[in-house]
Amino acid sequence: MTTDYERSYSRRQFLGVSVAVPAAFVIASISHTRAQAPKARATPACGEDGVLTPSQIEGPYFKPNSPMRASLLERDMLGTKIKVEGSVLTTDCQPILGALLDFWQADDQGRYDNAGYRLRGHQFTDDAGRYRLETVVPGLYTGRTRHFHVKVQAPNQPVLTTQLYFPGEPANQRDFIFNPDLVMKVRDVEGGKLADFDFVLDIRSSRGRPSGT
Repeated sequence: MTTDYERSYSRRQFLGVSVAVPAAFVIASISHTRAQAPKARATPACGEDGVLTPSQIEGPYFKPNSPMRASLLERDMLGTKIKVEGSVLTTDCQPILGALLDFWQADDQGRYDNAGYRLRGHQFTDDAGRYRLETVVPGLYTGRTRHFHVKVQAPNQPVLTTQLYFPGEPANQRDFIFNPDLVMKVRDVEGGKLADFDFVLDIRSSRGRPSGT
């Protein structure tokens, strides 16, 4: 069922609050990862002091006005199917209702669709602050490890632009953008893979009430 928030949501407003990552941040990230190779570790839980989902660069292939859909699968689509699910949470572990998540990715050959909206789509968290994405495992784009792009926005809050990564990928060690804090928990299931990741935004709920209520 479409919520009042979804009906009134302005894609133009969403894009308007996106902020470009300073070049100094990218340079600092390159220097840090060259000095010390990243090691994948478990996604931190909300409630831990100072733990927030880190932002990352948007990259060159974001397109506004993606279709609203939780499944990016199409009839002729090749690749290993994967379901990515989790919650969008405040820093005190409260679910954020009606949060926007806009995903885009490469296909299983590492190609982005820049003419249409193949493997692009947005959705909103449900009444429990949960999301679920059905898609395929992305291929390796030149110079990058395997990853998903995503923008996350709580109602009336700034946009978090980030990326999600796969554990155990050899290219993780060579990708200067890779961040081990953004590694999903992935396991094999019948018919494909299942991944889990919770986004923790820089928001604290009021008097313990879930944000967005």
